[in-house]
Amino acid sequence: MKIVYLITGSGGSFYCGNCYRDMIFLRAIRKVPGIDATAIPLYLPPDDTNKESGLDKNVFFGAISMYLREKVPMFRNMPVFLDKLFDSAPMLKMAARRAGTTRTEGLEDMTLNMIRGEKAFPEKELNRLVNYLIKDGKPDVIHLSNALIIGLARQIKRKIDVKIVCSLLNEDDWIDEMAEPYQSKAWKLIAQEAPNVDSFITPSNYYKDLFIAKTGVSGDNFHIVPLGIDADNIKYNEKKSNSLSVGYFCRVSSPNGFDKLVDAFILLKKENSLPGLTLHVSGGYTGDDKPFIAEQIKKIKENGLKSFIRIYPEFQGNSKEEFFNNIDIMSVPVRKHDGYGLYILEANAAGIPVVQPATGAFPEIVEKTMGGITYFPDTAEELSHNLLNLFTNNNLRIQLGINGRKNVIKELSLDKMSAILSVVYNEVLPK
Repeated sequence: MKIVYLITGSGGSFYCGNCYRDMIFLRAIRKVPGIDATAIPLYLPPDDTNKESGLDKNVFFGAISMYLREKVPMFRNMPVFLDKLFDSAPMLKMAARRAGTTRTEGLEDMTLNMIRGEKAFPEKELNRLVNYLIKDGKPDVIHLSNALIIGLARQIKRKIDVKIVCSLLNEDDWIDEMAEPYQSKAWKLIAQEAPNVDSFITPSNYYKDLFIAKTGVSGDNFHIVPLGIDADNIKYNEKKSNSLSVGYFCRVSSPNGFDKLVDAFILLKKENSLPGLTLHVSGGYTGDDKPFIAEQIKKIKENGLKSFIRIYPEFQGNSKEEFFNNIDIMSVPVRKHDGYGLYILEANAAGIPVVQPATGAFPEIVEKTMGGITYFPDTAEELSHNLLNLFTNNNLRIQLGINGRKNVIKELSLDKMSAILSVVYNEVLPK
């Protein structure tokens, strides 16, 4: 069976859960005998953690040329040499670091066109992608990264006979930031394009129910595939310092609630219950996040806590390993209701318990891993209270870390995930 993933890259400037998920799918399914799987990036290249066998170096529908075609009439029929220039790796990486790449403002029409598929994807670029897809033999399944590119399903199917699988996760993060009537139009268009997809995959019951509520689709061809990770490649936490520390591992932004953790940290320090407590931060950011981050750093300095915070310049490789080796508890108190949260699995795999708000899919995940606690209401005060309880209960904290690693290895491994994925792919193919 030949499978091609069409993934939307982030450019590598911050920790992108969806990008990480796509590469986990690729890594897992390539372990299954009889399956040949590759991945082709769209818009932007993936981050450096995903430089592995199976990931194509070519980027299709480059973000810069797509934007220029949408916004500047003179570029709608740009020559090939300009396409190649704008879609080169240095240009796309530079674009990914700029502000505005992760917000909807000014991109509403472009979003609707990508969902619809007809106007956003130029015919010559679509033909280039299709020809590339079939150059070594037609794939059996094309797996789309998310429903924001669902328009590609119809466009590809009118050119080649192929089955389409589409991942669903956190499309609401982007769509729900748009003003009306764009927001309603986006969900309506996704529902209209849904019949062109043979099977949908989502990692949680929470997100399945949310997507059905937003679009009104039946959900008959939905499959729950809990995400897994290769825990054997994540070293068990070997923290050597005796001082306590809390960690944050995600894109450092307001939607991901970094300020809520900062406020909870300040509360804990003011109470002086944990005088040596430190805050460790990793995950990267975009240009849009810089003013927000500056506000949080200012807040920390004003409270005399600058020496108690450490920000890691990288969120991968040795820096990531060092981060997890330096923390006792992790919390990513997102404002948005997350449809999964791979960072929970990463922390648990390292033997780190988590403290998460009881929102989105978090209760579902924590119940499965038994590697943390959830709290309500979702306030900095309640987060501070739960962190303090776990920090002062050594036995519980250690046991939750042990539970988390054990259950991630047992219940959320790559092997388990690849087995479920294989069933989904086989079901869409003709008998």
